[in-house]
Amino acid sequence: MKVKEEKANPSKENESKEVKKEMKKAKRKKRIKTEKKNKKEIREVREKITENKNKKEKEKKENENIKWFIEVFIMTFILSMIFSFISTNGVSILSLIPAILILIAVIAVGILFDIVGVAVTVANEDEFHAKATKKVHGSKSSIKLIRNAPRVANICADVIGDICGVLSGAISALIAVKITSQFGLNMDLQFLLSALVSAITVGGKALGKNIANSKSTEIVHIVGKGLNKFFK
Repeated sequence: MKVKEEKANPSKENESKEVKKEMKKAKRKKRIKTEKKNKKEIREVREKITENKNKKEKEKKENENIKWFIEVFIMTFILSMIFSFISTNGVSILSLIPAILILIAVIAVGILFDIVGVAVTVANEDEFHAKATKKVHGSKSSIKLIRNAPRVANICADVIGDICGVLSGAISALIAVKITSQFGLNMDLQFLLSALVSAITVGGKALGKNIANSKSTEIVHIVGKGLNKFFK
């Protein structure tokens, strides 16, 4: 009997080992399953956080765009009224030569601001960081201009540029009336002068864009220096 029991013991030990192995496998599978589940939950939480963050950023951007639209609308409306009143009333009481000089000045302002708007979008910010480390005057203001390039370009090229375009058209019409009345001409010069002003403006802006692309750093630096002196 004792011999039989001794012979039976190894088989029981093998069975217990097999059971232990199976239990370990089951525990490992359960652990892996739990880890996968935890990883999935963590990934879902991260995705929700990222989604909420992106949603908030999108809403913030939309609010900023609406705010910027309102600011530009009000600024353009006020500036247009002021400049239109001053220029048209001023030109109407002036003689022919001063009126032509004002027209040239308005066209030049529109072209210059368009150059600044293009230069700001093209300029490299890294060049001004190098200048800022050397404490070059106007470099910090130039960096701010480049970082806000879309808004600066919008103000310079769109707001100021469009205002100057409207003003130049109104002034050219007044000059045409002055020329016809002063020289007793029967022909209507308004269309001719308007076409001439448009050609000069468009040609000047096209030339200015080439200058802005090739000399963007110098132009932005000059504007930065001017802003430093103005807001000092």
